[in-house]
Amino acid sequence: MALTELEEKTERITELLDRENLGAVLLNAQHNFAWLTGGSTNGIDLSRENGAASLLVTRSGKRYLLANNIELPRMLAEEVSADDFEPVDFSWQEEKAVGDTALRKAKALADGEITTDISLFAGAAAIEGKIAKCRYKLTRNELIRYRELGRDAGAIMRKVIEEIAPGDTEISIAAKIRSASARHNVSSVVTLVAADERIARFRHPVPTENSWKKTLLMVTCAKRFGLIVSLSRIVCIGSIPDDLQRKTEANASVNAALSAATRSGVTGAEMYTTAATAYAAAGFDGEIDKHHQGGAAGYKTREWVAHPQSSEIVHLNQAFAWNPSITGTKVEETILTTERGIEVITTSPDFPQIETNLNGQPFFSPGILSI
Repeated sequence: MALTELEEKTERITELLDRENLGAVLLNAQHNFAWLTGGSTNGIDLSRENGAASLLVTRSGKRYLLANNIELPRMLAEEVSADDFEPVDFSWQEEKAVGDTALRKAKALADGEITTDISLFAGAAAIEGKIAKCRYKLTRNELIRYRELGRDAGAIMRKVIEEIAPGDTEISIAAKIRSASARHNVSSVVTLVAADERIARFRHPVPTENSWKKTLLMVTCAKRFGLIVSLSRIVCIGSIPDDLQRKTEANASVNAALSAATRSGVTGAEMYTTAATAYAAAGFDGEIDKHHQGGAAGYKTREWVAHPQSSEIVHLNQAFAWNPSITGTKVEETILTTERGIEVITTSPDFPQIETNLNGQPFFSPGILSI
């Protein structure tokens, strides 16, 4: 009988604990809570990495939910089943008075040395880097949720384009992206907007009061059920300047090279070299020094970024968001690695595509929409 998503993920953790000779791990980071529970949340204060409840998984495979008396009832009613995670509660007064209350409770349940995902307590080592590797390969249900998120995020960005007009400020356009996303239970956890000259000036253009006149770049990292996709779109009023079109097509060639190279077993360092070679071949050697190229995606906007010393490897059924940029333009989609090759999941309906052929295989990148 096939394992459930929770059982499969629990098995990955217990195998990790066995390899590391650890008794249990206490997961408190919001992204790890979402991962293990299949999309639930322990987040209240979203400005923090840590959440309001923790999950404990022991080396023997037992699972617990630890939370104070304020949070536990709602967690059990709306987020986590007591059939999946045995509840362990404590008073909020105790938690405030003794900062490591959750760790103390966890230690009493552990099969040996206890660790945590992120650094919260002085009495336990953090192993987030090792937990991250448990997240990389997506389960069957995660692939379904990811594809649905990608489809919706692409459609949301296309719909927003119909709701904006020249003269709108970057801040107002960003607000429309967030609002349209929220209507689909999606959070835009990164929302970047650049109008005209700001596209070339800044690789991460936080929205300002600058008004859109001719060319617009919109970027979102869209999150639902913990999973995150990333995509960028460029819109131009009237004819597209020749230089912008030329650079965007060159950018698409870099994106195609990265997509073609995203195969199981390839290292992050090899992906970086692929990008650098593609920039040079397109006549834009040196642009790689001006921005990172993206990397693995999942429960973080980037689980890891490709760089010259990266030893991370590509896995089957893993998500990637590559974001090659040439000054003044950018290409970005989210893809999945499958047995049939890469699958783009964030395309926008009726949006121009740039086709790049590599060794007889076509790869498609978002172009520029003229309105």
